[in-house]
Amino acid sequence: MTTAHMISDTRVLTARSLRHILRSPDTIITTALTPVAILLLFVFVLGGAIETGSGGSYVDYLLPGILLITIASGVAYTSYRLFQDMQGGMVERLQSMPIARSSILWAHVLTSLVANLVSAGLVIGVALLLGFRSGASLGAWLAVIGILALFTLTLTWIAVIAGLAARTVDGASAFSYPLIFLPFISSAFVPTDSMPAPVAWFARHQPVTSIVDTLRALLAQEPVGGEIVTALGWLLGVLVIAGIAAAAVYRRRLR
Repeated sequence: MTTAHMISDTRVLTARSLRHILRSPDTIITTALTPVAILLLFVFVLGGAIETGSGGSYVDYLLPGILLITIASGVAYTSYRLFQDMQGGMVERLQSMPIARSSILWAHVLTSLVANLVSAGLVIGVALLLGFRSGASLGAWLAVIGILALFTLTLTWIAVIAGLAARTVDGASAFSYPLIFLPFISSAFVPTDSMPAPVAWFARHQPVTSIVDTLRALLAQEPVGGEIVTALGWLLGVLVIAGIAAAAVYRRRLR
């Protein structure tokens, strides 16, 4: 089967998935609702008691972590939709047609990418209403969008594994809970220097901190330094491993 055929099949199936989301826009709104609630909580309730040492407003400091939580929440829907397709027989029906097998997974992945970037855009809109401001250049904003897209793809392929391997609806979405919690033990909300030593060590060396610090530096027009190399290394490494694992689980499920 040619690459052109696979791309064509992926385009058709992605359009199908996007139509489902457009018919129920509450999916995107619900995905953005929890991160927005966390944003409001930290800005209006806890923000005044938190010292970041950044010199800027707390919403500017907070936003990168909230964006990652938004995406971590959103990818659970990808796992759920894939699980529904597998359990409902949709994948079997599609497999009876002359389509590329990989296009089924890629359609879910691309749908996740579009939906989660829209959700992230909604969160940025709320942050602007709360006072978020950035003088970042167009290039910096494109870099931010690129990192968020890469983060989305990485988590989505993990979601694909969960959706393929799950035996219940709850199991399909439960994998996202640790991903949502991870930013809370990072530099997303407070500087790692303020944490107890063992927690600070974990926070500094887990992937979310390097990603958050990179996004924050780009938006604040500050030097990115080596954080971006660490962030991209984590994202690309996990993406490759998750993609290979998802393909292996998919082949096993279709036997």
